[in-house]
Amino acid sequence: MTFIRETIVTTVSAEGRVHIAPLGIIAQDDGWIIAPFRPSTTLENLTAVPFAVANYTDDMRIFAGCLTGRRDWPVVAVEGCPVPRLAAALSHSVLQVVSVKQDELRPRFFCKVVAEAMHAPFTGMNRAKAAVLELAILVSRLHMLPKEKIDSEIAYLTIAIEKTAGPDERQAWDWLMERVNAHRAAH
Repeated sequence: MTFIRETIVTTVSAEGRVHIAPLGIIAQDDGWIIAPFRPSTTLENLTAVPFAVANYTDDMRIFAGCLTGRRDWPVVAVEGCPVPRLAAALSHSVLQVVSVKQDELRPRFFCKVVAEAMHAPFTGMNRAKAAVLELAILVSRLHMLPKEKIDSEIAYLTIAIEKTAGPDERQAWDWLMERVNAHRAAH
């Protein structure tokens, strides 16, 4: 069975421009696979600079922000790595590409972990954080899903938001719902 960890991946271009993207990385053997879709900035960056940082954060605004045009999150240099990490990362793993399996839709970059560090304590999850993450994934697939599926998922996820969300989760939810509502209006 596949284990996927939802992360915020940072990469850099050959010119050093930082790119921040939510991405599920796939566990394989003693490393992780990054499988960005074609075309994507993450794909271009990994090809140019074969390093990434998997940022582990519980700030759902970053996941939501990346999907709604809010990608300007503070980053911090990582010693010995050309790619910075998110300042908001609770911990991170530096990933070095060791092989690439080409694919017309989603090349698979197998990466080994070359460094890890913790920056802040993890103080727990709540249902709203999980609901925002699920809505973020749904938003990334709006173009592929039927209206009924979108509506039923949102109805269920709304329960967790109403019962357990703090201000950050509500803000992230609102950003994502703006995107959903724009999609609904266009279709």
